[in-house]
Amino acid sequence: MSTTPHSVRTSDYHAAGEPFRIVDEDLPPIPGDTVAERRATALGPGGTDPRPGPLDELRRLLVQEPRGHAGMYGGFVVPPDDDGAHLGVLFWHKDGYSTACGHGTMALGAWAVDTGRVPAPADGSAVVRVDVPSGRVTATVHRAAGRTTGVTFRNVPTRVTARKVPVTTSFGAVEVDLAHSGACYASVAAGALGLDTSTAALPALLRAGQDIRAALAGHPATRHAEDPRLSGVYGVVLHEELPDTPTGPRQRNVTVFADGQIDRSPCGSGTSARLALLGEDGRLGPGDTLTHESVAGTVFTGRLLGGGVTEVTGPAHRTGTHTFLLDPHDDLGTGFLL
Repeated sequence: MSTTPHSVRTSDYHAAGEPFRIVDEDLPPIPGDTVAERRATALGPGGTDPRPGPLDELRRLLVQEPRGHAGMYGGFVVPPDDDGAHLGVLFWHKDGYSTACGHGTMALGAWAVDTGRVPAPADGSAVVRVDVPSGRVTATVHRAAGRTTGVTFRNVPTRVTARKVPVTTSFGAVEVDLAHSGACYASVAAGALGLDTSTAALPALLRAGQDIRAALAGHPATRHAEDPRLSGVYGVVLHEELPDTPTGPRQRNVTVFADGQIDRSPCGSGTSARLALLGEDGRLGPGDTLTHESVAGTVFTGRLLGGGVTEVTGPAHRTGTHTFLLDPHDDLGTGFLL
């Protein structure tokens, strides 16, 4: 019999179109002194496949159909590493637990203010400090007339680790750039694969992203220098140039992450990776802004602050609160994925 609670309450948000399902109660114990250690507990000894047990049953209940879907994303709110942060989070998706999530951090910032967990003025901004597996990040929640108007995510420092890495895909050979921005992202121009970033191209982009991720498995530049738990390509950013704006470059991207999920937003941590690469190329300087569009037409804007530090700004909105039930007589149990 399942050990998952028979009911679980969630707060659901989206940031620029990408969902984020928040759970801050009814969690089973998760051993560990830090968020990174709790993620390691959730993953188990192998470090890749989620550990069977109550926590992962809860993840599957919330991400799988009929309560979720293959593109669902969320987080378990856990204690921070110390009292310097307001909260910690374990990010999850259909394949397990990620090390970073920019859009999720933005959603959590809005949620923390909306629920009163972090006080905020009716007009002005409030900073929400969040411990994630890759370090401490912040979400500055912007307010006007008593409502949230946007969130700025400040990431851990981003490092460019390799340029023009040759990769063979089913669409031909291509050169890939790599950057660590809380997770390792591979960047490639969609046009180099004969593709664009339209919705019609999504099946081909998904295949290309999976090809690139598989080809880079074990590549030295995908390893994190300080923490091996952050190693390995998490996302592939397939980008397309659009006409520049008066304040800087403009691009559209499709980010394929984990084992074949497509980010509906422009990808918060992936935007950090793009900012670092554009800065190294001399296309983004102090005061410049990257306008980063998603396949859904939503927008993040990003700035490079120096020292690898990036800021990404975008919308975050609540979509609902839910009480999900697990009927012990339901033969589907925690659900399924197609």
